[in-house]
Amino acid sequence: MLSFITNFNLAMFILFTALYFYQAIYVVVALFKKPQKPAPAGKNHHFAVLIAARNESAVIGQLISSIKKQKYPQDKIDIFVVADNCTDDTAKVAERAGAHVYERYNKKYVGKGYALSYALNAIKRDYGKNAFEGYFVFDADNLLDENYVTEMNKLFDQGYRVLTCYRNSKNYGTNWISAGYSLWFLRESKYLNNPRMMLKTSCAISGTGFLIHNDIIQKNHGWKHHLLTEDIEFSVDSIINGETIGYCGGAKIYDEQPCTWKQSWTQRLRWSKGFYQVLGKYTKGLVKGFATERRFACYDMFITIAPAIFVSLASILVNACFLVNGMLGSSFYIQHLVFSTTTSAILSSLFNFYIMLFIVGLITTITEWKEIHGTSPVKKILYTFSFPFFILTYIPISIAALFKKIGWDPIPHNISKSIEDFERS
Repeated sequence: MLSFITNFNLAMFILFTALYFYQAIYVVVALFKKPQKPAPAGKNHHFAVLIAARNESAVIGQLISSIKKQKYPQDKIDIFVVADNCTDDTAKVAERAGAHVYERYNKKYVGKGYALSYALNAIKRDYGKNAFEGYFVFDADNLLDENYVTEMNKLFDQGYRVLTCYRNSKNYGTNWISAGYSLWFLRESKYLNNPRMMLKTSCAISGTGFLIHNDIIQKNHGWKHHLLTEDIEFSVDSIINGETIGYCGGAKIYDEQPCTWKQSWTQRLRWSKGFYQVLGKYTKGLVKGFATERRFACYDMFITIAPAIFVSLASILVNACFLVNGMLGSSFYIQHLVFSTTTSAILSSLFNFYIMLFIVGLITTITEWKEIHGTSPVKKILYTFSFPFFILTYIPISIAALFKKIGWDPIPHNISKSIEDFERS
């Protein structure tokens, strides 16, 4: 039994390393290879901005203001807000700020995907299907760097039909929870999407701050992705169908992260459930893409939606089973050996996972130091130590998501900062 436990844990370590080694290569590429600067665009394309908002009166005005302050011709940007099942004055605030507003009330079909569907159908009805060349999608709590649209337009002009951007945070320094989110998204931008772009594989959009060509909208007959994680569903579906998602590191967006455990649990529970939904619906297409069509992006997306945490969790559970089995009906000597071996393996798995995440967080913190706003140097360092604990909390969340029925619960946003607050810091 003890030999089997040892061999099992070695096999799990080798499996984990084999599955995720390519992401270490991503880190090396991002550290030592310079991204190519996009050439100036030959044309200022006409874009629509889509914002799905539910009771976001505290923040939506600042987002619209940051769009209005873009160094891009304002006659080429039209802003549309869907006030989705709102009980506050989100619609009035958005309209006063200069947006076209559609109000939607539907308690049966709830979620951002349905709000986007509603907006696109309304725009097609009121403006025609070819009024805009592309559609930006933002959340109401976002803020845009003044060059955001200009930078995205450069790559759009080069032919990218789906683009994502550099995602930063409005409230990195609030506490270890907001810092955990923020550091993860900085890492995703710098050490996943950035090297993907340089290696000419496909990137993945992440919730907000992305651009879609009108051709794709028309091909999909609007917005057709309604799982709990509509962003990753759209990414996976696009990649399966041969689309290459680009990344624009020069286009920066700021958004507000949850800062209470309850908010974080609710949000990540939905994300975890949504990942399971995407796995169930799209695994066949992804496996076909990388097994028979040799498309690495399909493998990358499969690994992305099959979280690494499950490899460690499987190792912990199997070791726990051996621990219980070995403690029943065995001599004291055997019980002691089994207890020592299995507990050591469990602690070793957790420790290795912590060290790996700490290194990821530390590298990201050092290289993105100037992008972390409103946080003292001491806190920046301290949050690299809490970052692995934040990620490890996905273990109970992922387990709960397997059994719990989950709907779309909005996360309240209250940080009303302007883009100037970040440009000055």
